[in-house]
Amino acid sequence: MDLPAPSPRERILLTAHDLFYRDGLRATGIDRIIAESGVAKLTFYRCFPSKDELIRTFLDYRHERWMAWFVDALGRHGAVAGGGLAPLVPTLAEWFADPLFRGCAFINAIAEVGASQPEVTHIVQNHKRDMEQVIAGLLPAGPGQQAGAGAAALAVDGAIVRAQIEGGESALAGLRLLLEALGSPAA
Repeated sequence: MDLPAPSPRERILLTAHDLFYRDGLRATGIDRIIAESGVAKLTFYRCFPSKDELIRTFLDYRHERWMAWFVDALGRHGAVAGGGLAPLVPTLAEWFADPLFRGCAFINAIAEVGASQPEVTHIVQNHKRDMEQVIAGLLPAGPGQQAGAGAAALAVDGAIVRAQIEGGESALAGLRLLLEALGSPAA
């Protein structure tokens, strides 16, 4: 059974997703997105009246995709509710090994646009909050659960940035040490 061809809006979003993630928000121009998605300029602007709107839509789409992958990957690496943070290391190792890895789209976005786009800041904050909640689910319930999840999320973000700079092995070694310091042995 053949799947229907993506709509022009979907083609634009998928093209923008790949280009924004690979090359950055500012470095990717509308004309390039239009050319690579194969739509007319008028079609583009009917679907996305501004680049800012396309950036917000990209981040919402990326959030859904990445969170689904994150939860699934944690499960593949043995995550169970309250079972500890050890599955974070192989999960991130899987992501860092992907040849398309370019760091966290949300960290990259906030670094590029910062406070100039408050709606982007809000999307990034929500993404990081949702990631932290998934991490909280790995920790045993109790009074330190949220604080531990916050510390682990901070360590994950640091590992992501380190992986962009030095590669995954260095980042994962540091993450293992930090997670062990938090009292959760890391594989």
